[in-house]
Amino acid sequence: MTVPAAPPWLASLATPPGVYAPQADTLFLATALWREALAPGTDVLDLGTGNGTLAIYAAQQGARVTATDIARRAVATARLNASRAGQHIDVRRGDLLSPIRGRRFDLVVCNPPYVPAPGSPLHGTRNDDGRTAPGSAWNAGPDGRAILDRLCEEVPQALRPGGVLLMVQSALSGPDTTLLRLSGSGLRAAVSDHIRIPFGPVLRSRLPWLRDRRLVNPQDMFEELVIIRAQQA
Repeated sequence: MTVPAAPPWLASLATPPGVYAPQADTLFLATALWREALAPGTDVLDLGTGNGTLAIYAAQQGARVTATDIARRAVATARLNASRAGQHIDVRRGDLLSPIRGRRFDLVVCNPPYVPAPGSPLHGTRNDDGRTAPGSAWNAGPDGRAILDRLCEEVPQALRPGGVLLMVQSALSGPDTTLLRLSGSGLRAAVSDHIRIPFGPVLRSRLPWLRDRRLVNPQDMFEELVIIRAQQA
């Protein structure tokens, strides 16, 4: 699969400094979301919404959308962008599923932090002034699984019978482990799509470390992204 083109309306969305800007992984996941052909009224949860792009995609299909993010600026931005797009989205601030405990959804979509990083801040780490630390939207610990493992454990509890999880991650952060953990939680999980994209600035900046850990080969200059689709029985 090739990287999908950005829809024209995406350029109109605000993405201030400190909020994750939609990239190839966002568009890749948005295409998978669009293929689900959501029925009007479908309850959708967007975890780690960033500027709200995926939540808006779902709302444009007629879904009832709830979105969460741990960063105050992201929550404010997603609310602004939803309003500009003419979509009603319930955006809540909190760590992953904490703002919606006890609720269940027909579909959960998530573009989580999944980039392996040496000694880096993790999801939601704060600076001394209370702002979310740079890199916390993508850095996920030495194996890239600091957030993925939590999602594998927690998301099944938020899915209705027949509910679906759509999640994007890098091949560098162990898709097979994700599939095993989701299957162990009772979901039917598989890789539904994959693409290869050139290493971006973040991965290029830590290539020596990635090669030292044998996460990439010396000749590698492309990253594989995969869509994990998992369904509740």
